Amino acid sequence: MNQPEKISKELFQPANIDTTSGERIAKPSLNYWQDAWLRVKKNKGALFALILLIILTFLAFAGPHMTKYNYKEQNLAYANLPPKVPGLEKLGIFDGKMQLGGQEVDMYERKHVDEYFWFGTDGLGRDLFARTWKGTQISLYIAILAAFIDMVIGVAYGGISAFYGGRTDNIMQRILEVLVGIPNIVVVILMILVLEPGILSITIAITITGWVGMARVVRGQTLKLKSQEYVLASRTLGESNGKIIFKHLIPNLASVIIINTMFTIPSAIFFEAFLSFIGLGLQAPAASLGTLIEDGYRTMQILPHIMLFPAIVICLLMIAFNLLADGLRDALDPKMRD
Repeated sequence: MNQPEKISKELFQPANIDTTSGERIAKPSLNYWQDAWLRVKKNKGALFALILLIILTFLAFAGPHMTKYNYKEQNLAYANLPPKVPGLEKLGIFDGKMQLGGQEVDMYERKHVDEYFWFGTDGLGRDLFARTWKGTQISLYIAILAAFIDMVIGVAYGGISAFYGGRTDNIMQRILEVLVGIPNIVVVILMILVLEPGILSITIAITITGWVGMARVVRGQTLKLKSQEYVLASRTLGESNGKIIFKHLIPNLASVIIINTMFTIPSAIFFEAFLSFIGLGLQAPAASLGTLIEDGYRTMQILPHIMLFPAIVICLLMIAFNLLADGLRDALDPKMRD
C-alpha cells in the first residue's frame, strides 16, 4: 500500500481577516434610472438607434439650411436631375449620370447645370435634399405629438379611470370602447370635410383616437398597483389621492409609459406617411416623407432617386425608434432583465 503523503505545517498559513471591511460597499449605489441607463448603454442596438436618431434629428433641422435652395423653390431648367455629390462623382457613384436610350448621359452637362444637387431634383426642379429633410421635420413633429398626447391624455384618462374605479371607471371605459371602434382613417376623412387636408387634420385625428392604447395599458397597470401594500399603507397614514398618485403610482408606471410611448412613435410616423401617400395628408408645395414617396412612386422605374432617399430616411426613423423601444423595454421592465 502507498504511504500517505505528509504535509508540512509550513504550507498552512492563517488567513488575515479584516473585521472592518465586512460592511464595505464594493460598487457604487445606483438608483433605478442610473441602472436603466447602464443597461441601455450595454445594448448595442439601442445605443446605435439613439445615435442614429440624434443624427437624423440634426439633419432634419440643419439639412434645409445646408443648401442654398429653398424646399419650395421651383426651377424647370433643373427638373429631374439625378444625384451628384462632390468627390463621389470621381468614383462613378452619384455622378449625375442616368440611362437614356440605352446610353449613360451626364444630365448636368446636357442641361448646362454647374450646381451640385446631392439628392437630385424632382419634376419641378426642386432640391430633394432640402425637401427630404423638411419632410423629416414633419415626421418628427408627428412623433413628438403622438408621444405628448399619449403621456398627457392617455396616462391621465387611464389612471383616473382605474384609480377611482366603480361608476367612474365604468362610464370612462364605455367612452373608450366607442373611440376604439372608430378607425383613424374615418376620423381624418371627417376632419377633411370640415378642414382642409393637411397637418392640422392629422393632428386632430391623433388627438381624438391616438391615445386609446396607452389609456388601456395604464388602466391595467394602475388597477394592479393600487392594491399593493405600500398604497394601502399610504391611505392608512392619511395621504391624499394626489400624493398617492404622484408619489407612488406614477413613478411605478414610468417604465410602462416610456416603453409604450416609444412603440407608439413609429406607428404615428407611418400613419402620417400613409395619409400623405394617399393624398389625405400634406398638400403641395408642402413636403413630408409621405408626399415625397408618393411623387417618386409615379416615376420609380425612370427616376428612382426621387423615391429612394425619402424611403431610406423613413425606414431609418422607424427602425431606430423600434430598436430604441426594444432597448428601453429590456432596461426598464424588470421581467425582461437577466
